[in-house]
Amino acid sequence: MSADLVKMMEQKMTTMELRTAHLQRLMNQPEMTAADYGRANKELRKFSGSMELISELRAKQKEIDSLRTLIDECPEDKDMRDMAAEELSNAMEDENRLHHLLLKSLLPKDDADERDCILEVRAGTGGEEASLFAMDIFKMYERYSQKKGWKFEVVDIMESDLRGYKEASGSISGPGVYGKLKFERGIHRVQRIPVTEKSGRVHTSAVSVVILPQADEVDVQLRNEDLKIDTYRSGGAGGQSVNTTNSAVRVTHIPSGITVAIQDERSQHMNKAKALKVLCARLYEIERSRIQATVQDSEQNSGDRSERIRTYNFPQGRVTDHRVGITCHSLDDMMQGEGLDILIDALLLQQEMDAVASFGSR
Repeated sequence: MSADLVKMMEQKMTTMELRTAHLQRLMNQPEMTAADYGRANKELRKFSGSMELISELRAKQKEIDSLRTLIDECPEDKDMRDMAAEELSNAMEDENRLHHLLLKSLLPKDDADERDCILEVRAGTGGEEASLFAMDIFKMYERYSQKKGWKFEVVDIMESDLRGYKEASGSISGPGVYGKLKFERGIHRVQRIPVTEKSGRVHTSAVSVVILPQADEVDVQLRNEDLKIDTYRSGGAGGQSVNTTNSAVRVTHIPSGITVAIQDERSQHMNKAKALKVLCARLYEIERSRIQATVQDSEQNSGDRSERIRTYNFPQGRVTDHRVGITCHSLDDMMQGEGLDILIDALLLQQEMDAVASFGSR
């Protein structure tokens, strides 16, 4: 780790130590209100992981100083010097390890990373072929989730005439799900010969993927007067009726104009619950985007080819992520939920490197 980076870390560590001491003094004051105490305690908990590493690092640095002093004070005692030099080497390795762990803990975090997420897949450019690929992508994430030990629940599916997916949404639950999947958001392009193609030509189609962090009740509060709820009969592909009762639910959030329609379950109550869950996730994401000043309303994803983040080339059996410039030649495995970690981990590493590069300006 460079000396400049260590120096910047030291500055941030000192600031964190001073802030922690200040918060602890505040919490010990008898006149502190319950609300102020709760806020201070929440901030302390946020620092706790880094502070444990800082304490461990400070102890290790004292050990290093003591060993160096010991080496300087016994120039004639070779055995003592050799033993101290070996211990010093081990202690410096520990110091380096702690510096890396601490750097990771000090990097800016997205509070939503530990949340569950809503996955939305929409067919874009390419007609029926895009719908068929949307189905493949949706199932890829379902298989990937199962291999990670996450819970994957289908929220809603709107099928095309060839039983592909015009739109599909799912709920994924597990530790750190949103943080792992958030960079999957964008346009996924496919190059392959469609089942509808008679002359064997390769077509290019596009699918839009949206990953939304799931909202807690405290994040989004829905008022009944802001909701318009309609019920209707579920319909299958091509308008085929699959339900004779009004179990499908359409929820419109009047202030934002966002509409969520769910017909996956036969129970109107369950469809309404799913629709409200998706609505809360969309509203939460809009608020997060507003705060971050990078509004990325999921409805803007049109499925246009020019916005692609990844290309799946079936004739050549390869997948390329255009953001990190990595190509994997195991497309079939990836569609089965295998090997996706290679691309996801590369994107997470890129995020970490970007954060390290801008560490000093924060």
